[in-house]
Amino acid sequence: MLIHPKQAERKPWELFFIGLIYASISLLLVSFVFSKDSVLSQYGGILVVTFTVLCSLPFMYYLIKFEEGKDIAINSNGKLIREHSKAIKALMWLFLGLVVAFAFWYSVLPSYTSINFNAQIKVFCAINNPTNFDNCVEQNGVSVVTGNITKSKLILNIFANNVYVLIFTLLFSLAFGAGAIFVLVWNASVIATAVGIFTKSRLSMLPLGIARYMIHGIPEIAAYFIAALAGGIISVAIIRKDLRGERTWKILQDSLILIIIALIILVIGALIEVYITPQLF
Repeated sequence: MLIHPKQAERKPWELFFIGLIYASISLLLVSFVFSKDSVLSQYGGILVVTFTVLCSLPFMYYLIKFEEGKDIAINSNGKLIREHSKAIKALMWLFLGLVVAFAFWYSVLPSYTSINFNAQIKVFCAINNPTNFDNCVEQNGVSVVTGNITKSKLILNIFANNVYVLIFTLLFSLAFGAGAIFVLVWNASVIATAVGIFTKSRLSMLPLGIARYMIHGIPEIAAYFIAALAGGIISVAIIRKDLRGERTWKILQDSLILIIIALIILVIGALIEVYITPQLF
């Protein structure tokens, strides 16, 4: 009702505001309704992601369905990739809207942070301060561990972790069609939590914090969206029984090309995270 995939591809920036709305509704719902429940409040971070996913699922499904239709109608691989790029732009704007909204409410509602982002804070601490996890969680995760590790090894570690997330996203989209949106919304909430911790919940620092994580985050998330689109196209093709005859190879070839592009973008993202982001921040 808010926006159609065709409209989203013509004006992808509108998805930014849709993302703001989805994330804000979810956070406010958890903050003022489920935070009063002694049991459910312990899973606030998961509930926020769940409600945001529920909001995003219809659009995600119809967008993938729309893209799968292009595989049948368009013969040129080059033109097909250009058409798919419109969907990726729309999803990136949606993701950015989610990150901005999550980070904003993280700063504006500090008294609810321990409820709304409890799972995300634990993930942040597990990654950045595993040796002092309990203290990190207690402080809402303000410490970052640095070790003696070469940049080449760091790139491999980052790339390996990102490939793991990529595979997980691909499998989710294959199994559930639009289900990969769960992985992507979760990542948006974790990035927003890292932004909130980096800025120490100061609104004036919010643009700097978002820039710090999105410089390398944009190519990484774009790769995940491309993988989600690749898996989703196959999933929808199976549902619509389009995997027959010549169509089968055409659809599988398109998905394979998208996955290769996603892997190349992940390498670029890892290089940016190791060599460029530390120089700027």
